[in-house]
Amino acid sequence: MEAILVSACLLGQAVRYDGGDKRSDHDILQRWMQQGRVVSVCPEVAGGLSIPRPPAEIVNGAGGVQVLAGEARVLASTAQDVTAEFIKGAQTAAELARVHGIRIAVLKEGSPSCGSSYSYDGTFTGTRVAHPGVTTALLQQAGVHVFSEHQFAEADALLQQLEAEK
Repeated sequence: MEAILVSACLLGQAVRYDGGDKRSDHDILQRWMQQGRVVSVCPEVAGGLSIPRPPAEIVNGAGGVQVLAGEARVLASTAQDVTAEFIKGAQTAAELARVHGIRIAVLKEGSPSCGSSYSYDGTFTGTRVAHPGVTTALLQQAGVHVFSEHQFAEADALLQQLEAEK
């Protein structure tokens, strides 16, 4: 049975920067949980950041790929450099994927860690950029298919396809 990596905040865990969660009650996620497929991760907490914590963004409109390449930084709204914590959290998520043989992840859209189709530009003005977060970028480099919480149907379709190939 394929396991699926899921952002802890989507599972109702209060791990977000503001101390809250983004619980999803999507039918597909509920089925996966009942089947015992879900592996929970919050890369930011795994990287050593506290709850709550100041919001963070990847600066200069860059994305996770540039952070991993050492070409961009992740800064908290307090100007604290949290790049190392974001990279450590991404590495933890990638190791979980490796250990569990995970090929599919559903992560929180817009997050500087987990965003898949966008993150924010580092100005803390709500300006989106079409770049993935740090964890998403590392997982994609490792061959994991990353979806947002708006793409459960697409993730489930890929899951069915992968299991049919076994």
